[in-house]
Amino acid sequence: MPETETWTSFSRLTNLASEYKLYPVRIIKEGFLVAAGQEHPPAARHLEAWRRCVKAATWRSLMDVRQTYPDTDMVKVHSKRQVLVFNVRRNDYRLIVAAHFNRQIVYTLRFMTHAEYSKDRWKDTL
Repeated sequence: MPETETWTSFSRLTNLASEYKLYPVRIIKEGFLVAAGQEHPPAARHLEAWRRCVKAATWRSLMDVRQTYPDTDMVKVHSKRQVLVFNVRRNDYRLIVAAHFNRQIVYTLRFMTHAEYSKDRWKDTL
C-alpha cells in the first residue's frame, strides 16, 4: 500500500471514530512489531503504518478490516480458531494476528516471509 494511501486510510478511520465515538482497537504485543521490523528492515515502515492504522481503527468485523486492508484473509488454524492474515510490503511478508472484535483487541502472533507462510507449518503452532 503506497504511503499516501495508508495516510488516507488512517485519516478516514480517525474521522469516523470521532464522529461515532467508537473505541479504537488495542494492539497486544506492540513490541513484537518493532522486533519484526528490526529483523526484517524492508518491512519496518510498513509495520509502523499498520500499527498506526490499527490503533485508529474501530473494527467490528472482517468486513471493517477489509475496508482498510482489502487483501486481509481469515484463516482457520490447527486449534480451530481463526486468525487474520495481512500482506505486508505488498506480498513480501505476512503478519498473523488474532482479532477479538467484540473487545477491540488485536493480538500479534507471527510475522514471516511469504515463502515461510506458504509452507503452512505456522498453522500447526496456533
